[in-house]
Amino acid sequence: MATRQRKQGGYSEASIKVLKGLEPVRQRPGMYTRTESPLHIVQEVIDNSADEALGGHATSIDVVLHKDGSLTVQDDGRGIPVGPHPEERVPVVEIVYTRLHAGGKFDKAAGGAYSFSGGLHGVGVSVTNALSSRLEVTVWRPDEQGNLVHTIAFANGELVRKLSSRPGTRGDPRHGTRVHVVPNPKYFDSPTVPMADLVRLLRSKAVLLPGVKVTLTVEKTGERSSWQYEKGLRGYLDEVLHGHGAGEPLLVFEGEQYTDEGHDTFAEGEGAQWVVAFT
Repeated sequence: MATRQRKQGGYSEASIKVLKGLEPVRQRPGMYTRTESPLHIVQEVIDNSADEALGGHATSIDVVLHKDGSLTVQDDGRGIPVGPHPEERVPVVEIVYTRLHAGGKFDKAAGGAYSFSGGLHGVGVSVTNALSSRLEVTVWRPDEQGNLVHTIAFANGELVRKLSSRPGTRGDPRHGTRVHVVPNPKYFDSPTVPMADLVRLLRSKAVLLPGVKVTLTVEKTGERSSWQYEKGLRGYLDEVLHGHGAGEPLLVFEGEQYTDEGHDTFAEGEGAQWVVAFT
């Protein structure tokens, strides 16, 4: 492609722009996420719930696709910390959603908040917030003042409702996190989350998290789907290959290998599990 050369203006110290906060994400969203649809920014929220389950702290992940195209993701994990950060003096939940490169997944040592996890460490949900016209977080987590329920809200990546807390009431979960995401359509080729891709994503989470129940509710149709595989990959293969063996049992080979303490690259417990079936 050829362009007509134009005389450029002066190049001085003032020509250098410093983007702060979440502005880099809004300026160049394609550097941080896929922009065909909002699926990836929603996946970052789902990944956080999956990491809670991966660590043994959550047993369910519930996703609701609302009629307006927004989504809600809720888990029964530990709940995002809401107290002030010891250095930043800002509620941790606010930092998580408004600052790049802030999160609890950098410390991979045994005893850390997340010994192993997925997603974009310290980037994921802050990108979700930056590219959403509205994002609301509800955390159920006891604090030192006796409160249980904590809420905070953002618009276009900016704080619009400061963290507020109250005691729990009958019917409140005892722990967990709920995130309501309203993607901003101007950042995506299509404002709609592709249903087939969302279903595939949620089902894969259930397969990789044995025993964890993953549900999807579609408000527009009233349809509700759920996936739970007590045997993980083995259970998934049993389901999809049911009836393919003409009554013969599946011939399955499975195994796993995980790293021990002191590995230079991987955290203790990271590794792989595999299942191969013949029909």
